[in-house]
Amino acid sequence: MVYFSKGKRGKIFLKNNVTKKVGSSKHINNEIKWLKILNKFNIGPKLISSGKNYFEYHFIKGEFILDYIGKNDKNKVKKVIIKVLKQCRILDKLKVNKLEMHHPVKHIIVNSDVFMIDFERCYSTDKPKNISQFCQFLMSGNLKNLFKDKKIKINQKEFIDLVKNYKQKYNEKSFNEIIKFIKKA
Repeated sequence: MVYFSKGKRGKIFLKNNVTKKVGSSKHINNEIKWLKILNKFNIGPKLISSGKNYFEYHFIKGEFILDYIGKNDKNKVKKVIIKVLKQCRILDKLKVNKLEMHHPVKHIIVNSDVFMIDFERCYSTDKPKNISQFCQFLMSGNLKNLFKDKKIKINQKEFIDLVKNYKQKYNEKSFNEIIKFIKKA
């Protein structure tokens, strides 16, 4: 395996299409636990094997979300956003908080599909914030100019109201209102 990258809590090595993440057993074990659960819902990279301070998963080739948004048209961008929101909805229904979704610039990789990565900080909670954090990201300065270039219009007041409604109810109807909003943006 050859050195590929370093994150905040581990190092990444790569050989062919297998990625090995090495780090402290606390963070590695937490990520292994969540990948085992989330892989059943087609979320995250596919776990191959694990050990005391490492795990291996299928390498995900693609672009980080901001790069993808910058290079693709309005319809493709909206489809990716909706795919991320649907994964966030699954996390919310499982009562899992991923964290980092308010700034997931290196946590979402896009190729022919959409993949979330880095689950070492996940935890169980009755009030998950995946959708609300991702929606916060969609309204951030990181995306304002990109959306303007793509002619994607986000009415912030209306969007905030929809997200607040979702946070109060956590139901399918309030989630679907967010999806409809993105589709017409």
